Amino acid sequence: MIYVVIFAIYIGIMIAIGMYFSNKNENMSDYILGGRSLNVWVASLSAQASDMSGWLLTGLPGLAYLSTAGAQEAIWTALGLAIGTYLNWKIIAKRLRQYTEIAGNSLTMPDYFEQRFRDTSRTLRILTALFIIVFFLVYTSSAFVTAAKLFQTVFGISYLTGLLVGAVIVVIYTCLGGFKAVCWTDLFQGLLMFFAIIIIPIAAVKSIGSLDTTMDIVNQSHEGILNIIPNGNNISWFVVITGISWGFGYFGQPHILARFMAIRSSKEVAPARLIAMVWVIISLSFAILVGIFGIAYLNPPLAEGTHETVFMTMAMRLFHPVIAAILLSAILAATMSTADSQLLVTASSISEDIYKAFVKPSATDAELLKLSRMTVVIITAIAVVIGLDPNSSIFSLVSYAWAGFGSAFGPTVLLSLYWRRMTRKGAIAGVITGGVVSIVWGLLGSLGGIFEIYAMVPGAITSILAIVIFSLLDNPPSKDMTDEFDSLKNCHI
Repeated sequence: MIYVVIFAIYIGIMIAIGMYFSNKNENMSDYILGGRSLNVWVASLSAQASDMSGWLLTGLPGLAYLSTAGAQEAIWTALGLAIGTYLNWKIIAKRLRQYTEIAGNSLTMPDYFEQRFRDTSRTLRILTALFIIVFFLVYTSSAFVTAAKLFQTVFGISYLTGLLVGAVIVVIYTCLGGFKAVCWTDLFQGLLMFFAIIIIPIAAVKSIGSLDTTMDIVNQSHEGILNIIPNGNNISWFVVITGISWGFGYFGQPHILARFMAIRSSKEVAPARLIAMVWVIISLSFAILVGIFGIAYLNPPLAEGTHETVFMTMAMRLFHPVIAAILLSAILAATMSTADSQLLVTASSISEDIYKAFVKPSATDAELLKLSRMTVVIITAIAVVIGLDPNSSIFSLVSYAWAGFGSAFGPTVLLSLYWRRMTRKGAIAGVITGGVVSIVWGLLGSLGGIFEIYAMVPGAITSILAIVIFSLLDNPPSKDMTDEFDSLKNCHI
């Protein structure tokens, strides 16, 4: 009963925030980017909360808990993500904030690509919008799977019921409040996730006795768990390359890039970066510790196939039900903070980049807002269908979608911001090549061998090559394109 009450209070707060902002969306700019008015704290924590999703509290600790190899993979993945977060804020955020406003006040990534490369054929817009829809269906599904496993573990309800409850909650406040509601709830949810992930491993060590005792128990069954240096015996270079490559994926994640586009001023990027880095480093480190310390604390160990519930199980065993319920709300927070962002980006792609661009250019903001909300519902329904399998791996679903976005959009975003000679044909070639290679490589992963390397690696490399080759074979960019590019040097938005 206590769990029900705490969860109900938490959900009520989130929906109240959505209702508060429901009357503050005067146009599509407000609904999609919050009128480019996010302050430092909201922009930074919203970006990181929507980035990490439920896998921070389920998939990553579960991977670390699963085995020695799993823990080593988790550590390298965390290192890659920390590096990627820093580089994304350092080299992408400020320049993207400036360029998207100069380039026709672009509201979405497809819109930015079209304006940046003067794509009158609108090929880039429709192509990138379609990739966003495909990959976000998988990504959003992973969030609902997280919610389903949470409700199943805590309340003992069926997986399907948990899946539907989580989806309905997210749909309600995303439809109500739009981008501002999503970002302000993300601020609250990011703080909750941060404190929850720190408390669990500290409490576990205290319960066991000491850190030395905890690690002695861990090493008895998982020898060399912290030995992450490749030496041919304990860990392969494939694991290292895969882990680090996760970082490159940041350059192509639309739901994170949207926060950069929406920050109040490019001058506020630096302090936002500092806040984001502190959050990310601590959160990732403690998420891995949850899994590793769980090896020592949980005796008997979790049943096979339930490793991604390690955070939930430890919270319920270590704390009074009231505290445990609050900590478990963090998983719902992580799930909601990502799913709402992804649904909003997908809805904007359909309303702005497909409907308004190709179906009804004269559509009013009121029409587009209505269509965006309808799209949120439809996309949610499809994502629920994708996540119907109770054995779905949260980590695997996130991994697939992350590689897709990183490969299709990452190189295109990076080079569009820094390479003056890049052209429309180069951008189209990069998006298609990266996206297709990532999808195909991911499907071939079960074959082993070289296909064990994360799809991000071949996807990003081939995308960069395609961009460079097709741009150089194409006519040079027009003067107005290069003048716009050069104007960034003196831009202080």
